[in-house]
Amino acid sequence: MRAQADLDTHPDMSAALEHLLQAGGKRVRPTVVLLAGNMLGADRDKLVTLGAAVEMLHTATLVHDDLIDSALLRRGMPTLNSKWSPAATVLTGDFLFACAARLASEINNVELMKKFAETLATIVNGELTQLFAAHGVISRQNYYSRIYAKTASLFEMCGSSAAMIATDDESVLAALKAYGYEAGMAFQIVDDVLDFSGEQQIVGKPLGSDLLQGLVTLPAIYYAEAHPGDPDVKLLTQGRWQDESRMLQLVTSIRRSDAIQLALGEAAGHIERALEALSQFPISVEREALADLARYIIDRRI
Repeated sequence: MRAQADLDTHPDMSAALEHLLQAGGKRVRPTVVLLAGNMLGADRDKLVTLGAAVEMLHTATLVHDDLIDSALLRRGMPTLNSKWSPAATVLTGDFLFACAARLASEINNVELMKKFAETLATIVNGELTQLFAAHGVISRQNYYSRIYAKTASLFEMCGSSAAMIATDDESVLAALKAYGYEAGMAFQIVDDVLDFSGEQQIVGKPLGSDLLQGLVTLPAIYYAEAHPGDPDVKLLTQGRWQDESRMLQLVTSIRRSDAIQLALGEAAGHIERALEALSQFPISVEREALADLARYIIDRRI
């Protein structure tokens, strides 16, 4: 991490950062940055710096997410908060946010920095909404707002900020912003589907974990809309998601219904619109790679 290389870091902090790096990840967000920017002929060094800043920002949000959710595993590996105190975990996340901002500032683009800060504010506001006003709520508007803040806003920034390095053409900026938004919405919907349909050892967390925290995602919304009288749905809306046996029973009901396929169909619609946003650009290796990346979002199993 170049941004921390010239900073004095506590030995325990260095060990924590190394642990986070070893946890790996799909690196989808910096891939969007690099492909979109290369497609437009943007400065390569600035793109690499932006990609690193974006991934560091994303990692910082995951550190705080895991603490908020009391998650002990991510991608099958122990989370930072499973090893450290809450205070130390928060400070590590804060350090990563600072490193991400410092990296982004090296691009010397005020509008890009403004977009970076706005996106971070959107993510944090979304987390607060989820923490205080989302549990047991069966609402599409609530759900879409949450997943935009949690995931799509950062994908959106990846597309638009990569374009900002290369051009000030508003139509280009809008197209890549749209690509990022649609891909990001689909990405989170598929994540939420995998919470019901994935294999626990692959997904790296217990299946149905969102519902067990009272978070109602798209498959559960589809099921609840079709089965409003289900006693387990009523239990969820009454704030009794801590009843693990009943919530696991609801997870089974959702898995047996068509709710998962309906949610995947909605994600596919987002991907179709992402591909449409790309269609205005000349055919190139990068454009095709962005299209393949969008299709991968639907097909992935983790």
